[in-house]
Amino acid sequence: MEEFSKVMFLIMISLAAISGAQSFNVDGWANTRPEAKKQTVTNLQFYFHDKLSGKNPSAVRVAQASEMTDKSPTLFGMVMMADDPLTETPDPKSKLVGRAQGLYGSASQAELGLIMVFNFGFTEGMYKGSSISILGLNSAMNPVREMAIVGGTGIFRLARGYAIAQTHWLDPASGDAIVGYNVTIVH
Repeated sequence: MEEFSKVMFLIMISLAAISGAQSFNVDGWANTRPEAKKQTVTNLQFYFHDKLSGKNPSAVRVAQASEMTDKSPTLFGMVMMADDPLTETPDPKSKLVGRAQGLYGSASQAELGLIMVFNFGFTEGMYKGSSISILGLNSAMNPVREMAIVGGTGIFRLARGYAIAQTHWLDPASGDAIVGYNVTIVH
């Protein structure tokens, strides 16, 4: 009989543990889950000024493949670090709305394809202090390019979406460029 009591005791403890675990998994999560927030879609347009020339460039080469990059027609292996102004219009003297900080590198041997890893931080208006993170291949010779928005901060916390880039102006001799960005952000 004593053996039977031990077995029953172990079964009761096991059932209590299972019951408690099930209760925690179902009730515990249900009670702590925040209400789903309605998602917002924000569309923004601004201009990215990438200046490689002059005394104060906004983008500088920080790395390249030892011999291959200089021989490559696409500069394959080149890596640039940038702190580019974002403005309201294509005019470099127009209102500064943010900074594009990050890096891009030539990632294609067949075309001018730049892998972009950027944080677009906004410094004006209702988006001041917020940012979006952009990642993707920028096939720079295509008239329209699309890259992914993979995150954000502030108002754009947990953002996702896409950025459409179109070259507004390019100086082939210096590499300086002004690129229009249209972004659609879900947050």
